[in-house]
Amino acid sequence: MSANILIVDDERAIADLVEIYLKNENYNVYKFYSGRDALDCVYSAPLDLAILDVMLPDIDGFSLCQRIREKYFFPVIMLTAKVEDMDKITGLTMGADDYITKPFNPLELCARVKTQLRRYTKYNHGEAAREESKAEHDFRGLYINKETRRCALYGQALNLTPTEFSILWHLCENRGRVVPAEALFEAVWGEKYLDNNNTVMAHVARLREKMNEPSRKPKFVKTVWGVGYTIE
Repeated sequence: MSANILIVDDERAIADLVEIYLKNENYNVYKFYSGRDALDCVYSAPLDLAILDVMLPDIDGFSLCQRIREKYFFPVIMLTAKVEDMDKITGLTMGADDYITKPFNPLELCARVKTQLRRYTKYNHGEAAREESKAEHDFRGLYINKETRRCALYGQALNLTPTEFSILWHLCENRGRVVPAEALFEAVWGEKYLDNNNTVMAHVARLREKMNEPSRKPKFVKTVWGVGYTIE
C-alpha cells in the first residue's frame, strides 16, 4: 500500500515540485500552502509522513510539528531556508526526525523520505523478524521491544518517535559500551556523519526529556564528553 505523505509549503512552486517527485515514487500526496489547512488534514487523514516548511504564513513549521507530536508519531521532515544550527536544533527538539535546507535536490528529499518510512514501518510492524531473545531489553525499569515498538519506563509507556526509538534501541544493544556520536548518527540515519552535526545531541536531549531524565546526571542515557553516549 502506498504511503500517505503531507507536504506543507507556502512557496507553491516548491510544494508543486515536491508533489510531482513524490507521486513519481507512487506516494499519495496531501499538499497544502498553509499550516492551518495542513493541521486539519493531520487530524482527519491517515498520514505516514509529513514534510513541513519552517516559514509558513500562519502557523510556523516548528509549532505545527509540536502540534503533530501531541498525538502522532509518524516521521516529520523539516524544510528550512535557514542554516543556523539553532534553527535545526529547534526543529529536532520539537520532535522532527530530519531536516533539509533549501535549496535542495528533490531526489535527495525523496531518498530521505524512503529512509524515514523504512525505519517507521520497521519499528511499527516488525518487518525484520528477530529471535525473541534479541528483540527486547528489560533492565532497571526500562523495557524496549523492537518488534512491537513498545517502550516503557517504570511501567509507564514512552511515546517515542521512530528516530528516538532507534537511538534508544541502538544504545541498549550496546549497553555498557560507549557509542561515539558519529557511529550513532550513521547507525540511525544511515548517512555519513559530518563535522559540527548537532542532530544526535538534539534528539538525545528530547529523549531524556521524555524519560524525565536530568540533563546533568541522567540515570540511563549518559554523555561521555568528547566521545559519545552510553547506557550502563
